[in-house]
Amino acid sequence: MIEVKELRRRFGPVVAVDGISFNVEKGEVLGLLGPNGAGKTTAMRILACFLKPDSGTASVCGHDILTDPTAVKRSLGYLAENVPAYSEMTVGGFLNFVCDAREIRGRARKQALDRVVPACSIESVYHQTIDTLSKGYKRRVGLAQALIHDPKVLILDEPTDGLDPNQKHDVRKLINKMAKDKCIIISTHILEEVEAVCTRTIIIAKGRVLVDSTPKDLKEKHQCSLNSVFRKITTTKTVKSAKSA
Repeated sequence: MIEVKELRRRFGPVVAVDGISFNVEKGEVLGLLGPNGAGKTTAMRILACFLKPDSGTASVCGHDILTDPTAVKRSLGYLAENVPAYSEMTVGGFLNFVCDAREIRGRARKQALDRVVPACSIESVYHQTIDTLSKGYKRRVGLAQALIHDPKVLILDEPTDGLDPNQKHDVRKLINKMAKDKCIIISTHILEEVEAVCTRTIIIAKGRVLVDSTPKDLKEKHQCSLNSVFRKITTTKTVKSAKSA
């Protein structure tokens, strides 16, 4: 459902994404890992059509990000690192605004709201303005807007950032519930989250893919915890390819 081919993107002298390629299929939850500045967020923004690559391309549900970005955006739900919400809107007003943008109307809108509001546990703040919410609740509202149109593909940048342990558990449970019917990419620094929800892991550093494997296989190969695997791979001086790592 997602096919990435040799994506590259630089910002001035900084190479953020350096020729990455990978595929993600329906039923997979891919954990995109890497140290700060590795290129994770840039890659996700390219896939969500918020940035254009300097070269390479990708497709989402068969739609090319360069030639058909509107179809790509219809096919996916995107939770950005910093959710672009309007602080003066109520939660309900914001979600209805997203429904307007997604052309979700009438009975379909009611069904969508009835589905995502309890799923994201935001009933208690539905009539509050967004500027009064905690970071955790803002994150859950961001997740709700990504899910409102029931997309086939989800791209979630730090989905549990700012959530308390109980909220993290609920979001992970929700991701696991959705996983069989969707194609999901998650960027996170919480390695226990990778083990809890991800069926596959890609580790990148300096814009390049170092490893493409499963959390279980990585731990077995390196005979240590996933946290230790991550440190071992991302702190080596020589950037290895996915095949040699």
